Amino acid sequence: MNLTEKDIQTIIESVMKNVESAIGPAPPGHSEGNTNSVIPIKLKEITEKDSVSTACSTSKQQNRTPSPKVNASTNSNPVFNTGMETFGVFEKIELAIEAGYMAQLDYVKRFELKDRERIIQAIREGVMTEAKELARLVYEETGIGSYQDKIAKHELAALKTPGTEDLSTAAFSGDNGLTIVEQAPFGLIGAVTPVTNPTETIVNNVISMLAAGNSVVFNVHPSSKQSCARVITIINKAIQGAGGPANLVTMVKNPTLETMQKLIDSSMVKLLVGTGGPGLVKTLLKSGKKAIGAGAGNPPVIVDDTADIEHAAKSIIEGASFDNNLLCIAEKEVFVLDSAADDLIFHLLNNGAYMLDRHQLNEVMNFALVENKEQVAAGCSDDPKRKYHISKKWIGKDATQFLTELKAKPKGNVKLLICEVDADHPFVQLEQMMPILPIVRVRDLDEAIQQAVRAEHGNKHTAMMHSKNIDHLTKFARAIETTIFVKNASSLAGVGFGGEGHTTMTIAGPTGEGITSAKTFTRQRRCVLADGGFRIIG
Repeated sequence: MNLTEKDIQTIIESVMKNVESAIGPAPPGHSEGNTNSVIPIKLKEITEKDSVSTACSTSKQQNRTPSPKVNASTNSNPVFNTGMETFGVFEKIELAIEAGYMAQLDYVKRFELKDRERIIQAIREGVMTEAKELARLVYEETGIGSYQDKIAKHELAALKTPGTEDLSTAAFSGDNGLTIVEQAPFGLIGAVTPVTNPTETIVNNVISMLAAGNSVVFNVHPSSKQSCARVITIINKAIQGAGGPANLVTMVKNPTLETMQKLIDSSMVKLLVGTGGPGLVKTLLKSGKKAIGAGAGNPPVIVDDTADIEHAAKSIIEGASFDNNLLCIAEKEVFVLDSAADDLIFHLLNNGAYMLDRHQLNEVMNFALVENKEQVAAGCSDDPKRKYHISKKWIGKDATQFLTELKAKPKGNVKLLICEVDADHPFVQLEQMMPILPIVRVRDLDEAIQQAVRAEHGNKHTAMMHSKNIDHLTKFARAIETTIFVKNASSLAGVGFGGEGHTTMTIAGPTGEGITSAKTFTRQRRCVLADGGFRIIG
């Protein structure tokens, strides 16, 4: 390549600017003219614009050096157009994929398990430091849920998502040698996240996936892209601060259905993970790749006449009102034996619930439900024959907003709205994700189980029961067959919040993995040393 004198002068000026920027003011005892003083030089960081590879370029210019490819071992830090320096957020999904792919190659080549754990610990600390800020950003951007509960969700994901301790190696030895079965990484994972738990799902997925040796590129819900960009910045800064490679976690700046399809189709992406509704899971399963899908739920609760009714009421309110009922594990409908129903309602009302009368219930249905005139599947339901869908305007809104719309002025702090309905009511059959809890009276346990199984719609997601009768608990557990079954506690206990065991924000019922963790995102790799690995000849 021939360089003109003007080209050389431009290069020299650029280098000098980098040197001056890196050096800054002369330190005490060093004059600016003292050329004997050695000061470390920090080279200018490469931006996403610089990292575009020639393969991704849409135009070529003559007499111009091609832009270098993304190097995962360098600090390639793209800039998000908010005045905030953002790590791992790219204008194009192709760049996010390429950067993540290169980072994973570096990750498995140069970093051991102890390094992974150091990196994960840094991520935990970074998220915990910013938990309140992340909760605020998510709440303001999405406009749904509860600020205080979002803080708790971030802390839960940061602290109770297992790391490398979740991985184990199996060994088989005998006369014919030794076989070791390892849990190996897939490579680059493509992940899709929901608006209900956007940043919390990223934290949970990242810890699990990086612990397993993978990297991940996210196509987040568009309504949460700013807050997701922030958490990915925090995560990447933590990774690099712990000595890890850049761009282990990436996302596209403006996610769309088109960018999601490109993510699905990319040959660099080896595993797909989706947390959302049934439509998303079906799309991933059609890809031809290994896919882990976390679908919808409509968790029922049964309360029988042997239960500690006051404790049941408190637990139900805790779970159903948490983050305004956005969690897919949350109590969505209650089936209570008629003999215990009045006591349950009494204790619900004493612990922050507000009973809607018939007129108020009809009003709520008028503004919070949308008639399915077009006969289409929408939201968390893949049934086009549903008569109603939930209005997006009211998903995750606070109970007080409903009361304001109803012009009701209750005394005290209301956490949850309750109503008595029959088993066919839309609020029973739809996964509503609103702080409204329908209560259905039943004659006996058999009717309760029958109606609960029907309302759960075979999602195999989550169910709860309050009872002191072990036979009743066992009977319902066998009938409902959900991934999570909580006894005599809030639904939150099912993901380690007030209960034992680790947490997850990706509950893969449709594809069978269940409660996901690091080992979920690994593949088995068998290493065999037969006959001791050699034979004696002679």
